[in-house]
Amino acid sequence: MAGPTTRKRASLFAVLVLIAVAAATLALLLPNSGPRPAPETEFLLLDGKKLALAGLRGRPVLVSFWATTCRPCLEELPDLIRFYSALRPRGFELIAVAMPYDPPHLVQSFRARHNIPYPVALDIEGRVTRAFDGVPYIPAAFLIAPDGRIAYRQTGKLDIEKARRIIESHLPSPATQPSR
Repeated sequence: MAGPTTRKRASLFAVLVLIAVAAATLALLLPNSGPRPAPETEFLLLDGKKLALAGLRGRPVLVSFWATTCRPCLEELPDLIRFYSALRPRGFELIAVAMPYDPPHLVQSFRARHNIPYPVALDIEGRVTRAFDGVPYIPAAFLIAPDGRIAYRQTGKLDIEKARRIIESHLPSPATQPSR
């Protein structure tokens, strides 16, 4: 038979467990209080060079996770190429990160076949993928503001217009063309 002290301890324990469960549930359901810093990571590019995300500070950067076998990734590719070509001259950068399960030779031939103009990184060991919370679904995109914080995150085909609005808010105005 449990005494009054044992019942009080059990009741207190139950209350603490309920509080912990409620706090965890709220943390999952409520939006973040603000943009969180992008992970300090380094990309291994197809040409063997390394590119540190910190080295791009001061510019908006889109980190796009994809795979050669991903149909939505292939569908959004022309939009990403146009997007990059239009905004690169103003300081925008895009880095495509091939998923760890994608063989490097397939990534290399895919890039050549589709004339991808932006840097493509391999993530053979999965370090970059883990740094960005594991990236469970692709395509996935993380837009990094010039201050190094994640300004926008999307899983699935990128909402190009929304991404463009966010990126352009971090870029200088386009140079005006002289009249002819």
